[in-house]
Amino acid sequence: MRSATMLIEGMTCGGCVVSVKRVLERVPGVSELSVEVGEARLTVDDALVTEAALRQTVERAGFEVDEVVWANG
Repeated sequence: MRSATMLIEGMTCGGCVVSVKRVLERVPGVSELSVEVGEARLTVDDALVTEAALRQTVERAGFEVDEVVWANG
């Protein structure tokens, strides 16, 4: 398991937070998810999900991932 902070552009309100949270909650391997305007903090199981898949999920929801900062691993 690894923790990451995703820096996300295009999030401006509570509705954006709900949208990003909803799509990331559905990704197998994502746990301990916290979303606020401009970022998502999450823990992921590397065996189940890749950084590219996380980026693609957020981008499909209409937002841009600027950076993924890994806390450990």
